[in-house]
Amino acid sequence: MNLEIYQYLAQLHSFVQQQSEKISKLERTVKEMRKEMKGLKERPPMQVGNIEYKFDQLKVERLEGTLSIGLNPSDLQGLEDFSVDNKQVKAPSPKDMFYRSMDIEQEISTFIDTEVPAIFHKSKDLLGIEVDDSYLPFIQEDLKRQIPNRIAAYTSELPEKTGEGKEETVYSNIIIKLKTEIENGIHQFLQNLP
Repeated sequence: MNLEIYQYLAQLHSFVQQQSEKISKLERTVKEMRKEMKGLKERPPMQVGNIEYKFDQLKVERLEGTLSIGLNPSDLQGLEDFSVDNKQVKAPSPKDMFYRSMDIEQEISTFIDTEVPAIFHKSKDLLGIEVDDSYLPFIQEDLKRQIPNRIAAYTSELPEKTGEGKEETVYSNIIIKLKTEIENGIHQFLQNLP
């Protein structure tokens, strides 16, 4: 009986000693963090001077493509028509392109939420492999993260001028390409799993 009490007390003493060491270590860490925080607070704030754009000094001989410097959707109100050499040029406005990209992103996001699980299971069955469904949320999040860059890549390949009524077809084709790319990507991901 005394031996059991002695062993219990030894274990208790060892446990208390370990906890004391952990507390000491945590106290040192907190001290270091406070010191570092104090140093950061005392550091002078960083300030960036004025940035001036001098567009009046810009010489334009040929105007092509899209230039977006510091634009946001609310700034795009008056950018529908512009003239070059006294000729009217009708170009898709950045505002329209932005909203069209948002529509595509929303449609592809819905596709990922609703259709990707079926595509995942179909590819799994087609390949004849047993894969846990825990991969599915990872795949969906990864695809959603890539949507904006893929839309930008496809819209950058668009021709500068699209005929009347053809714009809708062009954007429908982008959606079809993205959906196909997603299906192929899921299949390839599952095929390369160890």
